[in-house]
Amino acid sequence: MSAIPRPRTTTRDPEELTRRLTDWLGTRLPGARVTAATVPGSNGMSSETLLFDLDHPRPSSPESPAPPGQDGIPRSCALRLAADPAAYTVFPRYDMARQFHTLRLVAAHTDVPVPRTLWLEEDPAHLGAPFFVMARAEGRVPPDVMPYTYEGSWLHAATDAERDRLEAASVAVLAHLHDQVPIRAAGFLATPGEGSALHRHVEAQRAYYAWVVDGRPRSPLIERGFAWLAAHWPKDLGEAVLTWGDARIGNVVYDGFEPAAVLDWEMAALGPRELDLGWMVFLHRFFQDLTERSGQRGLPDLLRREVVESRYARLTGHAPRDMEFYTLYAALRHAIVMLRVAYRQVHFGEIPAPDDADALILHRDALEAMTEGRYW
Repeated sequence: MSAIPRPRTTTRDPEELTRRLTDWLGTRLPGARVTAATVPGSNGMSSETLLFDLDHPRPSSPESPAPPGQDGIPRSCALRLAADPAAYTVFPRYDMARQFHTLRLVAAHTDVPVPRTLWLEEDPAHLGAPFFVMARAEGRVPPDVMPYTYEGSWLHAATDAERDRLEAASVAVLAHLHDQVPIRAAGFLATPGEGSALHRHVEAQRAYYAWVVDGRPRSPLIERGFAWLAAHWPKDLGEAVLTWGDARIGNVVYDGFEPAAVLDWEMAALGPRELDLGWMVFLHRFFQDLTERSGQRGLPDLLRREVVESRYARLTGHAPRDMEFYTLYAALRHAIVMLRVAYRQVHFGEIPAPDDADALILHRDALEAMTEGRYW
């Protein structure tokens, strides 16, 4: 893993972006200036994030009011900017307003900690794409590079009791999100199409896969995965709830071992609860499997499927169903994203074009084992 170069994610100049952001902030807070701008290096492969301090020479006043519904202006902020269209984007569309309103929905109806949303700007003229600004949460994030399962990460160095505390609190995030958001308020997150929420979700993934391989080699493994889903469709889908979408601990800022801010809502959608549970379980297994392949032990006792299911059932009264279906679906969705990221590396000349598209999927062996019934 250490020998794999981090894929290019932007063609934007950070200094130019900072200057233009300062100009835009002046229209909202006269005299405001962006300082100490940095780009986080350990997480995120899709939308761009810029962390910065907001230098505002005056306190809030009638002439320079705080954002509606907010008490004061935070000093530490984060910008979420739609992906650079020139950077061979991971997803075909980035709806920043949808993410912004999802954050506000979760903040209004749940005790799930999310960042304070400050401003939404849908006009791409200012920074080249729509964006929103939010308060920055202080704490630690389990890193993707190098993965938190590797020796040397703060989570690997924690005690068993501390990791257990983090796991319990993270599963509780899903439980509270699913139970507390009224479905009638989340209708804007429904996936277009006909049929059940799960059917729409899977069909949207088929369309995404078709977009990824347009003009590129197709993946026989991913296509076998879709065939497996069709042959093992759950009989009881249960109620649709608001799902986080990218439900993994690498998208949480932790204060100690408790969630301080839940991030990255671009994949939020209505669907069965198990969509989030399967994603949380599989994304940890993805990092754990990579770690074991490198010769390290990793964190095999963290986020074990049976423990996650049991904890969630105790919190919600809902016993997760068909988890082999949902964990395979998570692995399949992740494979499509990985294929797109790899094709972006090919596009920028970072890696050669492969003869075998499936070779670009780091968890190829795991997904194959799932489809053949020998993974669990």
